[in-house]
Parts: sequence; C-alpha cells; structure tokens
Amino acid sequence: MADAFGGSKTPRRVEYDESHMTTFSRLAILVAACCCSSGTKSYAGEKDKPAFPGADWERVAKPESIGYSSAKLEALRTWLKTQDTTSLVVSVGGRILFEYGDVKHVSVVASVRKSILAMLYGKYVVNGTIDLHKTVKDVGLDDVQKFLPREEHVILEWLLMCRSGIYHPTDAPDPDTSDDPPARGSQFPGTFFYYNGWDFNAAGTAFEKLTGKNIYEALQTDLAQPIGMQDYDVKRQKKVSAMPYSVHAGYPMWLSTRDLARIGLLMLRGGEWNGKRIMPDHWSEYLTELITPAHDIFPSSLRFAQTTGPSRWGFGRMWWVWDQPKLPAGISLGDFTGAYWAWGTGAQFIAVLPTHDMVVAHKVEIEGDSPGDMSPLEQSTILQMVIATRCKGSCK
Repeated sequence: MADAFGGSKTPRRVEYDESHMTTFSRLAILVAACCCSSGTKSYAGEKDKPAFPGADWERVAKPESIGYSSAKLEALRTWLKTQDTTSLVVSVGGRILFEYGDVKHVSVVASVRKSILAMLYGKYVVNGTIDLHKTVKDVGLDDVQKFLPREEHVILEWLLMCRSGIYHPTDAPDPDTSDDPPARGSQFPGTFFYYNGWDFNAAGTAFEKLTGKNIYEALQTDLAQPIGMQDYDVKRQKKVSAMPYSVHAGYPMWLSTRDLARIGLLMLRGGEWNGKRIMPDHWSEYLTELITPAHDIFPSSLRFAQTTGPSRWGFGRMWWVWDQPKLPAGISLGDFTGAYWAWGTGAQFIAVLPTHDMVVAHKVEIEGDSPGDMSPLEQSTILQMVIATRCKGSCK
C-alpha cells in the first residue's frame, strides 16, 4: 500500500534458504558472471587465481601488470591528502592495489557495524536459531515505550530492511526537526523505509537474545578468526547505552581499515574464504538484494545525499545497494553494476564493486575534538577516482 510519505508497496516477504532465488535470478547471476569473466581475467596478470590474504595481504607489485596506472594512483594519493581521509585500502582480485594512511590503525566505526551484524545473522538463520519471521513481541524486544498493537506484529526481517514502522526514540530529540521520523503508528509495518536507529539497535538485541552470544564475541569467532582479521580485539569493543530513551544499546565497532577490506572481500566472494564457507551460500546475495529504491529513501536529507550527482544507492538488508537494474536493462555492465556498500558517519565505508573484482575500504577519524567528515560528493569522487585509475587500453 502506498502512503502519504511516498513509501513503496509492501515488500516481497522472502524466507531465506539456499533455494530462495527464482530461476530468473539464477539466470541473471549466471549471465552477469559470464559478462564479468572477461573483466576479471584482466586482473590476473600476476597470478591466475584470485588471492585471499593470509597473515598479511599480498600487494600488487606493479599496477600496470593488472591494468592500472601508477601515475593515476599517485594522483589519487595527492587528492586524498586534501581530504579528511585517514586511511584507504583498494584491493583487486584479493590483493592490495593501493593503500593510503595507517591502514592498521584501529578506530571506531558507526553505521558500518549494521552491515557486519547482518553478515553474522546468516549462520543462525540457516541453522534455525534465528527465525526472521518471528515478531518483535515474540522475541521480547519491548522498550521503554510499549509497542502499539500494530507494532507488535513487526517481524525481524523488517528490522534488517529498516521498514519496521516502529519509531521509538534512541536518543535526545534533535533541534533540527527536518529529519524527524513519522508519527508513531502512522506507517504500516513493512511498507515504508525510514533510516531508523531503533531498527538496527533492536536487531542487535534480537541477535543476542536468540543466539545467546554477545555480538562482539560472535564477530570474533564467526568472522574475525576465520578470515584472519589482523587487528580485531574483542576487549576493545564496547556498547553505547541508549537509556533513558531505549533499552536497546548501540554496538559500535573498533576496527582497522585493512580488516574492513577483508570483510568486503568475504562479501565479494559470496561468503567463501580460500576454499572454506564462512557465511551461508547466497547469504551475501540475500543481504544485497535491492528492497528500497533510491527514490524511496527517507529521511529526505539522506535521499538527496544518495541521489544527487553520480551516486544512486538504494537499500537491501542492512547494506546499501546500487539502484540499477542488473537485467534485463542490458547485458553490458557499468562500473557500479551489482555494487553495494556498508556506509556510515563521516565517510566510513566498505564498497564492493563486483565488475572490477574490487573492494574499497575507507576510514575517517570520527572521534576527538575535530572529527572528520566528507560530503557525499567527495565520497563518490573517491570511488570514481579509484575506478578511473584503470588504464584505457594497454598500460604504458
């Protein structure tokens, strides 16, 4: 049902399993893989098989050997010095093509945490520990303000989509009311996207209640250790209370840029890591299915930020997804076809660009007396400049 805020129709309710995709979806993925194959082969100048980092990352010795320009990469480095970027990692084919700043420095990431939590969900959804069709009432997610009758029927999957329609406060009111959520009870659950901190924090509480595991400990055992994250320390992690407004705490994460790049590579490889399955088959596809197109993103300031200039990001399940039809709009692929990213405060992001077999991990220091920040256009420029470092024709 449409609503006064321009929300889309009720999203298709997908119960995850390894056969949830339609025949057309499988065909689309197959065709896309075929189309991409000629591009990924060009990255194999040094080695034919895509790499996975071990104790450390393997570096590309000469960018030209895989079709990139050293001169253009140095121009990127010069431009980054004028920005608030603290560190950047670009991997192609599982090897580091470019790095800037102290990529091993550990600092807090905010909204990127949400995408990582969604990755952790997969194992427990598949083994039946988490049922995404359970309601917030079933799971016991009652808050300081009690649920309205219609809110009690919100299912966990809608939290991942940020479509719960539950607009409980998570902190003190912002003097700027332009981005305020809709009124309580004004949106039918599952129908309207609003980038809502309550949904994400409640999803964290639900994960812990249903699995019996602390998020940070699950991150260590289910992701950090299996993919060899170099700088993750569970002792450095700490939650942020939302009281007295909400019982559901935030769960920021303290991570390095090179470890963010590993997380992106795991997504790019569909949850497989050097021959071992870390996330369930097709879970990364499930998370990055476009649910909310760019024009339906709310609040409006976030939508304008995402749809002006070259950027056009919609939303899947706790991952931002490039809003462009994969098929049947054409077999030829653009630079951002199939792309998705974990994106957060201050220009922290993990961007995954499948057509280039590429991961771009970017950090800005968001704590301290002078927290960094970059505009959406500046962030988009980083991705555009990285892509533009590819040689046109043969490298000289």
